[in-house]
Amino acid sequence: MEGYAAQALLMSLMAGMSTMVGALVILFARKSAKVVTASLGFAAGIMIAVSLAELFPLAVEEMVPIHGKPVGTVMAVLFLLLGMLLSVVLDRFVPEPKMSPTQMEQNGGNASLFHAGFVSMLALSLHNFPEGMATFIAGYENLSLGITIALAIAFHNIPEGIAVALPVYYSTGSRKKAAWYTFVSGISEPIGALLACVLLQPFLTGGVVGALFALVAGIMVYIAIEELLPSSRQYGYDNWALFSTMAGVCLMPLTKMFG
Repeated sequence: MEGYAAQALLMSLMAGMSTMVGALVILFARKSAKVVTASLGFAAGIMIAVSLAELFPLAVEEMVPIHGKPVGTVMAVLFLLLGMLLSVVLDRFVPEPKMSPTQMEQNGGNASLFHAGFVSMLALSLHNFPEGMATFIAGYENLSLGITIALAIAFHNIPEGIAVALPVYYSTGSRKKAAWYTFVSGISEPIGALLACVLLQPFLTGGVVGALFALVAGIMVYIAIEELLPSSRQYGYDNWALFSTMAGVCLMPLTKMFG
């Protein structure tokens, strides 16, 4: 394998596994309704910010040079909508978990908390997959640019790791499960990079990459609105839910200053 390809894959692996740094929060987390509320609201804020402030603008940026500004923007919106509609369909096939009476008591009888953590893992895995492709392509073509992008991704993957780990931990009481789900969401990034390296380089045109970004943005917006925000408010701490969501929205743009 060429040197630049190996280095680009290594950068993508480093960026993806930074999600595990966020998962370390489960070592110190305490189980309480307020903390569960805050973690779910925080996860929703992260997903909204990543989708609308990062992925969707990237989709428009890729499509406009190909189709022109009006058509390119409309196409990006259509793929965003398609991602939301696809999520409605997929959500029907994500099973509600079977939980023990002890776990149900810990969660206030709410088995949907694990469901929220599970779909967060799926959404962030889908997000990290094309992100890994982008990291590989940038690093392969320009090593310095690849390092910059990988560092920026690593910093904003840390709160994404928190967004996956905390709901799973609070719903199951298992640090191993929380760490595993976080690992799965992170490892999709180097898998995406490897796929780009081996198979997809000739097919990753600007239009395809833009469509992928918009599609994933739609999926994440749906999950934030349909799963995470309602779950964050069902414990009765609406202000905690609101301010933690705002914190998630504000934190993600700040991670960009490191890249």
